[in-house]
Amino acid sequence: MTVAGAIIDLDGTVYHGDTLLPGAASAVDTFRQHGLGICFFSNNPIHDGSEYVERLQGLGVDAREGEACSSGVVTREYLNGSHAGDDVFVIGSEPLHSMVTETEARLAEDPAETDVLLASWTDSFHYRDMVDALRAVDDDTVFLGTDPDRTFPGEDGDPAPGSGAIINAVAGVIERDPDRILGKPSEIAVQAALERLDCAPADCLVVGDRLETDIAMGERNEMTTVLVRTGVSNDRSLERSAVTPDYVIDSLADIEGVLASLDV
Repeated sequence: MTVAGAIIDLDGTVYHGDTLLPGAASAVDTFRQHGLGICFFSNNPIHDGSEYVERLQGLGVDAREGEACSSGVVTREYLNGSHAGDDVFVIGSEPLHSMVTETEARLAEDPAETDVLLASWTDSFHYRDMVDALRAVDDDTVFLGTDPDRTFPGEDGDPAPGSGAIINAVAGVIERDPDRILGKPSEIAVQAALERLDCAPADCLVVGDRLETDIAMGERNEMTTVLVRTGVSNDRSLERSAVTPDYVIDSLADIEGVLASLDV
């Protein structure tokens, strides 16, 4: 089987918070030794690609310029392509606000004067954010979410509420589902990753800890999928899921066995 590139999740796959998972750096070296292109892809929306490369390098991982992407980057690119000139009201972190200011869209201060409502993770989510959401939305307002992750692994590996929790809260109060959620497993995220890898979906490996995002994205696009047990998904969630990974390994450190079975 031909495998030319690998999409590698970060939170729960390469690290927990600021702690590198055992064997993760060596696993990245293994991908390179087998000649695979790499795209590190996080659904965390608060950092852009260059920040992730710098963070990985600081942890001792051989990450290189242009190899990382995130739901924040995908959101920024989507706003540039689809909402240039529109007013965007953000319920999210300060870094996401800053990313929106870097686009051709305009960051809205008044929720009543907006074309797009963008919801995402913020640790300061408040009742007033739901009030703002009600003020922002009418029949013509586009409702976007950065990513669907309801939780993410914290520093100790225990789950913490993620963007999906906040997006669902906003959707509940405005009684409307998002028009688009832009991170993994969306087709927009797939396109962003494949453009960075410059390979076809069938020639791509996806490694991650989350069945409903990482593995679902790969399954929908005929990629080879590898679930790691170091994050949010476990054997119980695997038994209950309609998504079936091609391989299940204890951690990224075990990737050599997968690559050997694929004859890469």
